[in-house]
Amino acid sequence: MPHAADCEGTCVPARAAYNTKMGRNRWQTRIAVAMLLVALGAAAVSAQRRGRGRFFEAVKSPTPDTFQGSFNFCRIMFSMAPDGDGGGWYVDYPRADVNLSIRLSELTKTRISTDASGEPDHVVIALTDAALFECPIVMMTEVGNAYIAPQEAVKLREYLEKGGFLWADDFWGSYAWEHWEQELGKVLPPNEYKIFELPKDHPIFRQQFQIASVTQIASINHWASYGNTSERGADSAVPHAMGVADKQGRLMVLMTHNTDFGDSWEREGDDPTYFYNFSVPGYAFGINVLLYALSH
Repeated sequence: MPHAADCEGTCVPARAAYNTKMGRNRWQTRIAVAMLLVALGAAAVSAQRRGRGRFFEAVKSPTPDTFQGSFNFCRIMFSMAPDGDGGGWYVDYPRADVNLSIRLSELTKTRISTDASGEPDHVVIALTDAALFECPIVMMTEVGNAYIAPQEAVKLREYLEKGGFLWADDFWGSYAWEHWEQELGKVLPPNEYKIFELPKDHPIFRQQFQIASVTQIASINHWASYGNTSERGADSAVPHAMGVADKQGRLMVLMTHNTDFGDSWEREGDDPTYFYNFSVPGYAFGINVLLYALSH
């Protein structure tokens, strides 16, 4: 992670400000028990969250007081492409952002930022916003429908090369992949930065929880309606964790294709079967990713 003296302009904040230490000797089977206890203890809060209008939640933009050295979930707002595939940047917002932040604070010693109401202080930012460089990790959802303008590509590349981390999630099938690959190429030209599939021994799979493979997580609506997890049929049958590394080998872009981790966090309290099958592995992987991004 570069220090301020090593960067021109604004650097991504150093990870040392975050306390992410926790015992690494938990068995994978204990995840379900821990998550169950957390879910039971937060039942009332979860019920209140479910009562909110998902599409009527006000967009939370950063203020001068937002970034105080604790973790803020940062979601990227982007324009939708006329030829893309999927939804928009707001899919799973805000419940996914809130719930993952809460579970991070409960299952690790990471300090999270909270607002005046005590809720996690998650924010939505544009790629051209100076606040981008305050976020060690940013998330984009439904990137099969994203459009990245030239000035946005410049800022995102600067952010990533200065130590930032991007997680792109919830895009399905070959068309969405090809579209996102083209948009990402504006940021990180493929002749300079190669896309690769994360090997099973990558630290993300063992950062805190031992994860054997990438779980395919469908949206709760697809799962409830069709009883399967592949939202594009045979074209999205296999989930992937793809990545791009910087010149020093640090993973700086994670792309979870043919799976929807965001829904596993957003809909954790909506159905017990969905919770056990998808939210438990979804949180395990999500927390691993956050801890990796905050410590590399």
